[in-house]
Amino acid sequence: MQNRTSVTEFILIGVSDARDFYSFLFALFLLLYIANILGNLLVATVTLWDPHLQTPMYFFIGNLAFIDIFYFSTTVPKMFVGLASHSNYIPYSGCIAQMFFFHFLGSTEAMLLAIMGYDRYLAICHPLHYPVLMSRQLRWTLAASVWTAGFFHSLLHAIMMSRLSFCQDNRVEHFFCDISPLLALSCSDTWINKALLTGVTGSIIMGCFALTLTSYGLILQAVVAMRSAEGLRRTFSTCGAHLTVVALHYGCAGAMYLRPHSEDSLETGRAVTVLYTAVTPVLNPLIYTLRNKEVKAALRRAMDRSAGFQRG
Repeated sequence: MQNRTSVTEFILIGVSDARDFYSFLFALFLLLYIANILGNLLVATVTLWDPHLQTPMYFFIGNLAFIDIFYFSTTVPKMFVGLASHSNYIPYSGCIAQMFFFHFLGSTEAMLLAIMGYDRYLAICHPLHYPVLMSRQLRWTLAASVWTAGFFHSLLHAIMMSRLSFCQDNRVEHFFCDISPLLALSCSDTWINKALLTGVTGSIIMGCFALTLTSYGLILQAVVAMRSAEGLRRTFSTCGAHLTVVALHYGCAGAMYLRPHSEDSLETGRAVTVLYTAVTPVLNPLIYTLRNKEVKAALRRAMDRSAGFQRG
């Protein structure tokens, strides 16, 4: 078997086969990219500097905003190059790096959403003990843990992918370097890589989703036991944004990685991945600002301070 160095670069097929729409797609994704950077940077800055938002919930929202900024930047800039030049080559090392950061940030976000569900459970079901249970030390420990776990999860995939051989075919049937399209090109035995994708990545997706559902199941049980319509309304007002983000994240992730291989569709897979990597990070800051009175109030305070400085 030839060594993997026989393939020194890959060709990404791009986000669409319709070249006539490349200019439109470039403009569309450029707008999404700018909206993602500005929206998430605004949320991250407000949650970091506003004294009214120095709580565990907004600490985790700030982490989520930083993830979405870099997550979008992992795949879309390379997409811009392909749409602008109609040539989408990527070096072998760059392909492995892109795959690494995509799964690093994606798995970190999945685990962070589970932590945010647990945080909401403590705040609603144990309000008197919440400041002690979710202390500053614990929130930093939880955040560091999910970032570390996401790093090693992705590092495992990157190491195992780098051990494979790629002999001749270098056309990646995707708009970025992902695990499944690369495995389809390998001339090595890939059963270990596929088992890791199904077992490890699948366990992270389903495990975090189960933990999130458990947290909200306990929240709903506690609120129903109160038999308070006002309590139920406040609970959904507090948790609605997070539940919306969870539905988007796990819905897309499940469609990408938990479908049977026999039913795998290239066009469907690309469409779902575009939604997952390009659209969802843009929606997250809109969801958290439009549905959250505290964040909107913090933004107004920031604008008032800015206007005051300009007048001064």
